Amino acid sequence: MRVLHVYAGNLYGGVEAMLATIARHRGAVPEMETRFALAYEGRLAGELRDAGAPVAILGGARISRSWTVWSARRAMGKAIMSEKPDISIFHSAWTHGIFAPAARRADVPAVFWLHDAVSGGAAERLARRTPPRLAICTSEFVRATLPKLFPHAEGEVVHPAVAALPDVAVDRVAVRAELGTEAESVVIVQASRMEPWKGHRVHLEALGLLRDDPRWTCWLAGGAQRPHELRHRDEMQALAARLGIAERVRWLGERRDVPRLLAAADVLCQPNLGPEPFGITFVEAMYAGLPVIGAALGGAREIVTDATGVLVPPDDPSATAEALRMLIGDAEMRARLGAAGPARARELCDPEMQMRKLHGILTAGAA
Repeated sequence: MRVLHVYAGNLYGGVEAMLATIARHRGAVPEMETRFALAYEGRLAGELRDAGAPVAILGGARISRSWTVWSARRAMGKAIMSEKPDISIFHSAWTHGIFAPAARRADVPAVFWLHDAVSGGAAERLARRTPPRLAICTSEFVRATLPKLFPHAEGEVVHPAVAALPDVAVDRVAVRAELGTEAESVVIVQASRMEPWKGHRVHLEALGLLRDDPRWTCWLAGGAQRPHELRHRDEMQALAARLGIAERVRWLGERRDVPRLLAAADVLCQPNLGPEPFGITFVEAMYAGLPVIGAALGGAREIVTDATGVLVPPDDPSATAEALRMLIGDAEMRARLGAAGPARARELCDPEMQMRKLHGILTAGAA
């Protein structure tokens, strides 16, 4: 079975990380040949090629400019003729709406992979015109919203493939020195895009409540990729200054060594304002043996258990501060929660297991 994964590829976040992991583990199921087509060149295209995966570039499109949509669909048709897929998987409503009609015209089964809760935007209205042969959802939370888009599609849940961290020694003291952090400090890390709903404000306000505790340092990893993210970053830096914690917060920007940062940290804290569709960052943290603090929303409720972390009420800096205070002050608790993380991460997201599950679903769905 030859499977063509189709996506935009102009940004970098959880979906991109998942596709890069699929590329690196595509040999796990020899009977499933994996290829990729992206609308845009970018970091994802480079990572896919570095993994040795074939990548076709289709060209971007804007829904408001119909001629760009038709051009993109023609490019998709050419990619289908070249790659000859048995199945095409369209990741996200935008990708499905733009490119799935070309697969239908070529009589190639179109599979829709829903990565985010359905919200009713323009991309979803376009996607609705091309019902898929099969729908895959990244979490139970997301699957519950699928009927709003495709009422007759039941949807199968396949968690994102997330690989265990490389088994290499990380010099925690050296990483911390590199980032202006003392060796004995309790490092609280958040690794996410600079989106307001990722909870940076709540995180910083919680730390502001702990500003008299000298034991912690915060690392915020994640670059601003769009104008509103730049504004958000600037607003959060100003907030840290007003809270009197600016000197204890490290703004790390876009990083390609997040596993190294996690290995040198002590706690992952991401108290979302809006629900994560899944939450790959929580899984990565658990692989690294970090206890997790997250908001009791969306995918986090499917990932974080009492054995691996603490879920707090959303938009509650006081509750977040109490969870942080508890973990900052209790090294034994940090160690216990962290030790349970790797097994939980593998249970949810082991790449070979998820690739086999995907192959089984596609085989049954294409029959």
